[in-house]
Amino acid sequence: MIGKLNKRERIAVSAAIAVVLVFVVFQFIVTPYREKQDRLARAFQAKTEALREMKTLKAEYEALTEKARMSEVKFARRDQGFTLFSFLDRLASEAGVKDHITYMKPSKVDDKDTPYRISLVEMKLQDITMKQLTPYLHKVETSPNVVFIRRMSITRNGRDDASGGLIDAVLQVETYEI
Repeated sequence: MIGKLNKRERIAVSAAIAVVLVFVVFQFIVTPYREKQDRLARAFQAKTEALREMKTLKAEYEALTEKARMSEVKFARRDQGFTLFSFLDRLASEAGVKDHITYMKPSKVDDKDTPYRISLVEMKLQDITMKQLTPYLHKVETSPNVVFIRRMSITRNGRDDASGGLIDAVLQVETYEI
């Protein structure tokens, strides 16, 4: 059949066959191969990002675990029968501000989903100077008993003494109990 075609028709048929072969090769071999390579590259990039995120989460987990272990050590070092109220009262005596305490209101709140309980004490110090308040705050915050000041409000009360203006301070101090 091809033998009956003239030279020009044979060239046209050969060119058409070549075009069809090139199309088939690209359509069924080259294009799927490229798409698979692209998919693999995207999957590799996603897995690399997931690994990076896992490493970050692992580091955070290890830091939190270490912090929790250190907190447990600090809890274990506390005196048996430790109470926040008596601790703050003792520190106030040591810092010389006990006579300025207007009130101390203790309360306890269960911390959900943990074996801990939050012990809070709200206290008001009245007619003190910043020089008197600062050592007390320092003793509270640097205590090895895992005690910290959650909230503090300081207001000038308008009265003066020899060292300057007097202030009133309301502190909310908290700690965890097991």
